[in-house]
Amino acid sequence: MQTPYGHLTYCTNIHPGEKWEDHFAQLRQHIPAIKQRLSPDKPFGIGLRLANTASLELAREEQLNAFRKWLQQENCYVFTMNGFPYGGFHDTVVKDQVHTPDWTQADRVAYTIRLFRILAALLPEGMEGGISTSPLSYKFWCNRCEEEQNSFTESATLNMLLVLEQLVRIRRSGGPLLHLDVEPEPDGLLENTGEYISWYFNDLLPAGIPFIKEKFDVTDEAAADIIKSHIQLCYDVCHFALVYETPAQVLETLHSRGLKVGKIQISAALRADMTTRREAVVNAFRQFNEPVYLHQVIARKASGELIHYPDLPEALADAANPQVTEWRSHFHVPVFINRFDVLQSTQEDIIEVLALQRSQPFTQHLEAETYTWEVLPPALKEEIGLSVSRELEWIAAQLQ
Repeated sequence: MQTPYGHLTYCTNIHPGEKWEDHFAQLRQHIPAIKQRLSPDKPFGIGLRLANTASLELAREEQLNAFRKWLQQENCYVFTMNGFPYGGFHDTVVKDQVHTPDWTQADRVAYTIRLFRILAALLPEGMEGGISTSPLSYKFWCNRCEEEQNSFTESATLNMLLVLEQLVRIRRSGGPLLHLDVEPEPDGLLENTGEYISWYFNDLLPAGIPFIKEKFDVTDEAAADIIKSHIQLCYDVCHFALVYETPAQVLETLHSRGLKVGKIQISAALRADMTTRREAVVNAFRQFNEPVYLHQVIARKASGELIHYPDLPEALADAANPQVTEWRSHFHVPVFINRFDVLQSTQEDIIEVLALQRSQPFTQHLEAETYTWEVLPPALKEEIGLSVSRELEWIAAQLQ
């Protein structure tokens, strides 16, 4: 749905279907009803998620034409895509495999270029498009030594430049502005603002500027501007809340370095004060301990020091740690709820991000990304169309 502060939608990764036929059936089932509730008389934007198999199928001309015709009939359009999860995302154990293949692998490059070609074919004229992607790799796969991590980072960065080249060529041939939106998350190789900026200025620009200069015969300054236009940040509000970074802090740091935000993924994490009613809090967290997705926990001590747990079971095993004053867990909960009995959410961060967007817009792409509806505790489950509508209505209200 279109707002004065950007295009607002939800990510279709909430709908199952790793094959295009199955995923398209889900879109036909749910999107017309959601649009009717939220945007009956105006175009409705879609945040499309395609598994690798679905992307191969939709890339065929006849499938793409059929989808484009359906979008036109329904008065819908695609402006952003989620290119983070490559394979199965429903009815399977995802966990750390959400990072597979990572950016060191050719399959990630081919998949991302294919998504951009699909997006360029679907994007309305005059509109920019973005695709969010993984934070290079999973930190536990490459943290044995600094030398190995540097090798991972270098390989991942060089592969990303292959995608960048295609985006520049599309733009220079008269196509749309397309940007790859890198999404930091806990235990990703990039998981906070500092790591993202360090990678951007110590790895991406030093490798990218000579690469772009050679390919397109431009100056150093022009090459840097090209990179900053085509490789941006995906600001997942949940992820930055998990690392205890405030929205104003993140955005000011990015702005001061001349870096752009391609998309806001609007999501909330679970949080709790661990200094009172600890037993009740821990028992409440146990209700969210499910086997499909990673639910990293970052605990904070009174000193401000952070303790990282790779998943909720490891945090639960250390729940008696007397030094810990707060837990935050990577479990995307409905954004329109801020309390879950003794637990809370990081909804306040969403409110702050949207207030900043309202006062001085810093992106045109806003996407609700609560993908956990199927694994929520039963008391929080509702019909999926109603759940999505409630989230988008709540977000739109914050932008009023």
